[in-house]
Amino acid sequence: MANKTTAEKLATLQKGYTLEGATIELGAAIIDGELHKDAPVRLPLSMMNRHGLVAGATGTGKTVTLHMMAEQLSTAGVPVFLADIKGDLSGLATAATGSEKLTARTEGIGQAWQGRTFPVEFLALGGDGNGVPVRATVSSFGPILLSRIMELNDTQESSLQLVFYFADKNGLELIDLKDLRAVIQFLTSAEGKDQLEELGGLSKATAGVILRELVSLEAQGLEKFFGEPEFDTAELLRTAPDGRGVITCLELPTLQTKPMLFSTFLMWLLADLFEDLPEAGDLDKPKLVFFLDEAHLLFNDASKAFLEAITTTVRLIRSKGVGIFFVTQTPKDVPAEVLGQLANRVQHALRAFTPEDAKALKATVSTFPMSDYDLEETLTSAGIGEAVITVMNEKGAPTPVALTRLRAPESVMGPSDEALVRSTVAGSALLTKYGTAVDNHSAFEKLSGKAAAPTGPAAGGSVPRGPVQGGPVQGGAGQDDVDAEARRIEEEILGRPSSRPAPSAETRRRTPAENAPAPRPGAGDSMVGDIGGMLGGALGGGLKSMARSIGTQLGRELLRGVFGTSSRRRRR
Repeated sequence: MANKTTAEKLATLQKGYTLEGATIELGAAIIDGELHKDAPVRLPLSMMNRHGLVAGATGTGKTVTLHMMAEQLSTAGVPVFLADIKGDLSGLATAATGSEKLTARTEGIGQAWQGRTFPVEFLALGGDGNGVPVRATVSSFGPILLSRIMELNDTQESSLQLVFYFADKNGLELIDLKDLRAVIQFLTSAEGKDQLEELGGLSKATAGVILRELVSLEAQGLEKFFGEPEFDTAELLRTAPDGRGVITCLELPTLQTKPMLFSTFLMWLLADLFEDLPEAGDLDKPKLVFFLDEAHLLFNDASKAFLEAITTTVRLIRSKGVGIFFVTQTPKDVPAEVLGQLANRVQHALRAFTPEDAKALKATVSTFPMSDYDLEETLTSAGIGEAVITVMNEKGAPTPVALTRLRAPESVMGPSDEALVRSTVAGSALLTKYGTAVDNHSAFEKLSGKAAAPTGPAAGGSVPRGPVQGGPVQGGAGQDDVDAEARRIEEEILGRPSSRPAPSAETRRRTPAENAPAPRPGAGDSMVGDIGGMLGGALGGGLKSMARSIGTQLGRELLRGVFGTSSRRRRR
């Protein structure tokens, strides 16, 4: 290989990246220190659901890479989800301006560059940040993910599963943290003593630990995240009126204080999508692509059961048409079982300042196919905006390894103006649907005999509505527009009959408050929901094998998901 001429190396790369279908253009190859714009490096759009890894040291351009890929996916009509850790990705809503330096770079790689805006939706966990508030019910989140947030040990997690089992069995809807606390307090009270003994394996001491952790979650402000209206993950599958995929940016400005919530919530999104989406097989383009920044947060101190659930979700969600790209510093941040499923690799520069860094470098090099590059040298000398790439071609084989100068984004590489973000949120059709928190009759009210608390505006609900600058996703759209898009997603993408009736003329004349949906039936109103809860709580880690043995759609509907999740939407 060392004896190959530059022309031979060039021919290898040109042949390896000559693809027939639609592609994501990544950049141009660098061979023997020279940039060759006649050797474009591409990623087949049809292979984006084979998952991928974007890795590299801090400051090497990982965020810019996913920014650039998200733009092209949107243009191809593919919805994108981005975890916006630093707030830099809001720049997708603002067109970039050119410069001499930018022009020289783009012309050098053969990129026909022009500044553009993209359809962006801004979300915020529980309204923590500038975005439409995103919430999930405690029951939907499930005992496994909730245990992860509370950092419970295996015994305590099993006990929490029993609590969920009891709540499901007795029709006690777990909507928010006070519902869960009420159920645990009931079980440890004199009135609930008999039920506690019937459960077995749930000691008062363990219940006390769980209660203390719930208080800790509330002290961190996480009670705003758990509640209703629960976010429907089908919203992530939307396209803009012009056919481009909507880019959903989830912001959590206080990530440093809530890293476990952030990473665990991302897995809830994936688990919920996995349970909802039908099998899709091989598609010309994915239904959705996830970019999970700071991916190491998912795996740090994770239990074996949690890692197994992540691995299962990553492996199986591919057939649902969803691609996942993990973004982190080194491949070592991702467990081998998950790393082995990531067919598309974009590796930015690594640093080797310490013996541990040197080990990480050697481990990274060993994961690449044989190539014409000295990868140890290449990975430590690559510049900002350059990366070593190998992806899966349309035949399912890895492409040749290519040091690549990456394309430049066409929107702003940094945050958009805060006023633009706020106006985009204010004009979002989702704000009408999710902006106001509600407190329906649930376990707390049933056990205490109290009426449900009155509803009130959520953190994001007070944003004044107004005209949207810079190309809103669906600016000015009303509830009917939201329902129409929801019906399209349910019928065309999720492959299920829509739960939303077509609006009548009378309905269109009503106010949003009058159009608000009636409270959904609780778990106790559904035999299927009760059985699902009982099986989910009692069997715990045996769910996957049992689901395989049942092998029917009915069987899958009876069980909680891989993570113990159980959306009330799927119980109706």
